[in-house]
Amino acid sequence: MARYTGPAYKKARRLNFSLLENGRELARRPYAPGMHGVDRRKKISEYGVQLQEKQKVRLMYGLTEKQFHKVFDHASRMKGVAGENLLRLLESRLDNLVYRMGLAKTRRAARQVVNHGHILVNGVKVNIPSYQVKPGDVISVKENSLEHKAIKEALEATLKRCAYVEFDDKKMSGTYVRYPDRSELNQEINESLIVEFYNR
Repeated sequence: MARYTGPAYKKARRLNFSLLENGRELARRPYAPGMHGVDRRKKISEYGVQLQEKQKVRLMYGLTEKQFHKVFDHASRMKGVAGENLLRLLESRLDNLVYRMGLAKTRRAARQVVNHGHILVNGVKVNIPSYQVKPGDVISVKENSLEHKAIKEALEATLKRCAYVEFDDKKMSGTYVRYPDRSELNQEINESLIVEFYNR
């Protein structure tokens, strides 16, 4: 299955979950898309609830089904709670951290910025969005891209950043300080349902 490139707002409304984490998609129409969206009161099975939770996280981070399953397999082999490990691995992706640092307005835009070779990790160009960044790694904008219009606009629009990243606007460089705590991540996500989905 190819990566979903359709309207993000429609998917957010279908799942009743803000994929951009700002609630903008649900502000005007907090109901499912389609002519029957307002009246839909269908009861979802246990499997359906688990599937919906998995789809929320997968679409939020912009992964294909195969990629997401691969990340889950990695998380389940790590020490600790599989669900929390999954979220930490997803947060440690390069495209996500570019977004968290404010170098892009959305994760989709962050993926494009990385793909086009505008980002350096520890001074080396990395154009793989799924690259796993480790705590202490420095993410910066390539010298030739310091005046990139989309990056500058995103930085100007950024009001606050997560506690687990540090960023210097003047140098356009930031550090992934540490892995995030579960309390710092989206509280609407129930990662245990994703674990149940894959372990069923």
